[in-house]
Amino acid sequence: MLIREVESFIEEDLGYDDVSCTIVADRPAEAIIFAKEDCTVAGISEAASIFIYFGIQAETDFKDGDRLSKGDTIFRLRGGAVSILRAERLSLNFLGHLSGIATLTRSCVDVVRKHSESTRVACTRKTTPGIRKFEKLAVAAGGGDTHRFNLSDAVMIKDNHIKLMGIEAAINKARKSSFTRKIEVEVESAEDAVFAANLGADIVMLDNMKPESIKEALALLEEKGLRKSVLVEASGGISPANLEGYAKTGVDVISMGSLIHKSRWIDISLEIVNSEN
Repeated sequence: MLIREVESFIEEDLGYDDVSCTIVADRPAEAIIFAKEDCTVAGISEAASIFIYFGIQAETDFKDGDRLSKGDTIFRLRGGAVSILRAERLSLNFLGHLSGIATLTRSCVDVVRKHSESTRVACTRKTTPGIRKFEKLAVAAGGGDTHRFNLSDAVMIKDNHIKLMGIEAAINKARKSSFTRKIEVEVESAEDAVFAANLGADIVMLDNMKPESIKEALALLEEKGLRKSVLVEASGGISPANLEGYAKTGVDVISMGSLIHKSRWIDISLEIVNSEN
């Protein structure tokens, strides 16, 4: 995490007159941060950046993506009592939120792996403004794919682009804009998937299509000799509850906005274990 990012988060949390933390004597103290439930941990480096900023010595045996059991100590901390109190909520917010994303992602990847060793589970740009990169890195920690970090990473031609200019014109213009960026086209039918693939799309996104319709689209691409030339992504309305059906279709990518916006925070706590008088 960059210093300016840390400072921005700290400014938001401390406000202009931190009375809560400064009522205690600022003496050396020790603390632990521990998991109160099983999880896949993420946010280790973000929390470490916060501790470094406050001059807190932090030790950990874990890295992002490690599976934790209830009661595992994530960090052992030593520093000034005031600094530890000031770092507490911010570090726990990152660890709890990002570990929740990583844990949900890991469970989804595990479901897909029962049916495919190659299908990627990816997130989307449905992220929290200001912390997208941290949320996407948490997806990676859970074994998922980050997809695009921003609009510059690839050209994605979505339904509103198509309504404004049509698939063919959009693909042709996208191809002229840059030779380094892949072109992905969102479609809602097997016929449009074939049309986009014939026009040179690198990735075809099958949007809001049920598993049976996706299988039909894949079969049609195979019949037309286009299946090997294009990546096929399923997206829209996919959740842990219906994920298995999509995992059985044979698509290359399953993208799920729910990895981030439907994840549950993991219960992680900080406890003072020793302080010097």
